[in-house]
Amino acid sequence: MHSLPDGYTALVIGASGTIGRAFQRAIAADPACAGVVALSRSTHPGFDLGDPHQFAAALSALPSDLSLVIDATGILSNDPAGPEKSLSAVQPQNLHRLMQINAVGPLMMLRELAPRLARGRCLYGKLSARVGSISDNRLGGWYSYRASKAALNMLLQTAAIELQRRLPGLVVAAMQPGTVRSPLSQRFVSAATDTVLPEEAALGLLAALDAIEPGPGARFVDYRGKTIPW
Repeated sequence: MHSLPDGYTALVIGASGTIGRAFQRAIAADPACAGVVALSRSTHPGFDLGDPHQFAAALSALPSDLSLVIDATGILSNDPAGPEKSLSAVQPQNLHRLMQINAVGPLMMLRELAPRLARGRCLYGKLSARVGSISDNRLGGWYSYRASKAALNMLLQTAAIELQRRLPGLVVAAMQPGTVRSPLSQRFVSAATDTVLPEEAALGLLAALDAIEPGPGARFVDYRGKTIPW
């Protein structure tokens, strides 16, 4: 992370997942990083994105000068059958659950983190998805996942505009990691689908995040550093 000062402190949220672990390892390997805190459902105290009341306790021991925050949390589907392929398959409880885990929970987490963000250059990256792009939606389907990621993107943009008034060095990015090879994605991809190793996705996204200049608002980028239309 060439744009961050020597001795910076980082946080990875969702560090127990495949790409979360890859982010943690990549950041820890940076000689300029003084320490990376890993936070997940299995840490103590842990947290549940469905219960924002837990966040304050989970974050209470964090340093107050975080220069790099990666939120690698998220859920693809709450239905054993997978993402909906048709309007008739949409169930309100699944839609509500994905909205909570993919959009509402992360925003409440960012709200709790905001006072702990460094006042100089500070990078905040949240895993999103290309399917959350409204202008790029040409295939339809995946209602709950698409909607939750589109909602997340709007919330990140809105939060960035506000937080950058107090923290002009803050970069906020919605990040598309590609189809990462993991147990989560395996059952939803075909042999013809282009996949990416978690280490490649993490390193690519960190480089893309590092290259972004602060404000105004958030950015939407993929692991190759390319901008995705909202």
